[in-house]
Amino acid sequence: MKKTLFAYAGTLLVFLVLDGLWLGVLMAPTYRALLGSLMLDQPLLAPAVAFYLLYVFGCVVFVVLPANTWRRAARLGALLGLVAYGTYDLSNWATLKGWSVQLALMDMAWGAFATCVACSVGYWAARKVR
Repeated sequence: MKKTLFAYAGTLLVFLVLDGLWLGVLMAPTYRALLGSLMLDQPLLAPAVAFYLLYVFGCVVFVVLPANTWRRAARLGALLGLVAYGTYDLSNWATLKGWSVQLALMDMAWGAFATCVACSVGYWAARKVR
């Protein structure tokens, strides 16, 4: 149980920091320019919290705990991120006006990268617990 909690905490912390930097600092102007009126002035807290808690739960269950090396955690994390973000972005591209191929590819690459790093750190954190 302790291993799982450390895995979850490590994965969540890294994912929140990375995504906060990505969404709040690096890409905020780009998202505003590409999405314009689709964006809220302020994100809704409850769905955002639910996303992070649920997504990191999936990372820990499907990647971090089953991985037997950090390299496997990194590869599976990247794959999970690509699939999860791809599902979201490709669906939006197919159904929403203003959702571009540029936005979809950029976001999918980000999802793969951020999930790869977060799962790698989560794996490391879980392995530090005895």
